[in-house]
Amino acid sequence: MGVINARSGTRVDEIADGIYRISTPLAAIAGGFTFNQYLIVDDSPLLFHTGLRNLFDVTRAAVASVIPVERLRYISFSHVEADECGSLNQWLSAAPRAVAACGQIAALTSVRDLADREPRVLADGERLELGAHRVEWLDTPHLPHGWESGLMMEERTRTLLCSDLFTQPGGQPEPLTEADILGPSEALRSKLDYCAKGSNTAALLEKLAASNPATMACMHGSAWRGDGAALLRALSEILSR
Repeated sequence: MGVINARSGTRVDEIADGIYRISTPLAAIAGGFTFNQYLIVDDSPLLFHTGLRNLFDVTRAAVASVIPVERLRYISFSHVEADECGSLNQWLSAAPRAVAACGQIAALTSVRDLADREPRVLADGERLELGAHRVEWLDTPHLPHGWESGLMMEERTRTLLCSDLFTQPGGQPEPLTEADILGPSEALRSKLDYCAKGSNTAALLEKLAASNPATMACMHGSAWRGDGAALLRALSEILSR
């Protein structure tokens, strides 16, 4: 679809079958930075990442260019942070059938209080049937950051909704690339170390690698296609040094 809002630069691109990347660049951050949401279109559509509250209108219009917003069934995110779930209640208002889908720790510590409706709480390894697509919730405490962190794997397309992992700077990156993203991500992390590192980090990255992703749906920068297991293990090796 490409750019749908010339003023904001928001664009919509299908990065895997039925999975759309919605991306808005903000030039004022770090010389250019994108905020991405991912929409899985199915019988029970799911939006991963809500986006910032002040980007809600442009993000809503982007979703509406693909499906009626009222059809959304699940609003999910990795952890509690403004770009992950800042506009959660705006989405719940716009989509009356939608509920937040989050991990147990997020529900316990924040989401049951923050959200205007009771969330759909997911245990580690629990799956949501969306129709032709199915997503698995993977607990990843403190990875990329936050005790409540978790990621989602869409099993049919092998797309890992990987949140802040492999964050890349730049205001107008390719929607989907097969080029190196680890190098740019590590260059940014050397200046702004956003990734928590703990005793469980290597085990969590191996857990993600075992899902054998073919597409990495990154929150900032391009989505990536390739050998996701090798990419995750390369990151693990770097973080273990």
